[in-house]
Amino acid sequence: MTDKTEQIASKYLGKKIDGFDTYTPSLLVPVPREDNRTQYSINNANLPFAGYDVWHAYEFSSMTQNGLPVTRLLKIKYSCESKFIVESKSLKLYLNSFNMHRFGKNIEECLCICKELIKKDLENVLKTDISLEFVDCSADCAKIFDKFQNILNFVDENTLIMEKFKESPEVLAVEDCAESKEHYLYFDSLRSNCRVTHQPDFGDVFIYYSSKKHIKEDSLVKYLCSFRSEYHFHEECCEMIYKRLYDLLDIENGSDELFVCALYTRRGGIDICPCRWSKNYEKTDAAKLLDVSVYAANNFKQ
Repeated sequence: MTDKTEQIASKYLGKKIDGFDTYTPSLLVPVPREDNRTQYSINNANLPFAGYDVWHAYEFSSMTQNGLPVTRLLKIKYSCESKFIVESKSLKLYLNSFNMHRFGKNIEECLCICKELIKKDLENVLKTDISLEFVDCSADCAKIFDKFQNILNFVDENTLIMEKFKESPEVLAVEDCAESKEHYLYFDSLRSNCRVTHQPDFGDVFIYYSSKKHIKEDSLVKYLCSFRSEYHFHEECCEMIYKRLYDLLDIENGSDELFVCALYTRRGGIDICPCRWSKNYEKTDAAKLLDVSVYAANNFKQ
């Protein structure tokens, strides 16, 4: 991250910020994606993946004109092709500015007005289309990623020795196989750290790939553990993992498939779930996660 980008991202992070009791769209802070992508040889003009960033804001609340509180889970989605991401604390502060503001004569009208304002404000700041919906807190949780198995089921933990805790793609090992095979794996101990505050972020990472190449599970565990002392935003970590695996597989010729999704633990009432894929993401049930009208989570930490 360049000094300029870090200065942008640190506008609110790590600082005491007074509350805002009125709707304040100017709180939103966009952070350019390009810096980190350049560092990892990801061409912003020709991305090696498709995907979205999905955000759950669990504590959105506003009021009707007569002071009745209206509280919902807000689900937001925007494309990884966007030039910017929204800095998470700025989004929290912005959404909190709705808390004491009164919109609409009734609950339905309040939610409709808030939805239009949030969509307009985010699209204005991020320069991309935004999809969002309010999900009722009584909504059922849709199960996703049921096919995925814990990667530790495929390794002998007694023989694993972790020595690298800065992102280390050199630990990844691949072997050739006679036939293409599908792999559904998840790792529930992903840890990285905020670029600005250096506070830890925890999450589960889900990896699907189909290939004649087999990424040895013990090497993949070592690689994922190497994020433990890395300092990146959630979206960046997902893209870094995808790019390192992409470089090992035959994605460009169309024979292999790859999907990476990270479900991060909520912080400040918000979680971030970036997803990146080469094709056929529907095989992973990610379509449920990407549907903003559905509450879908398979991570008890969230």
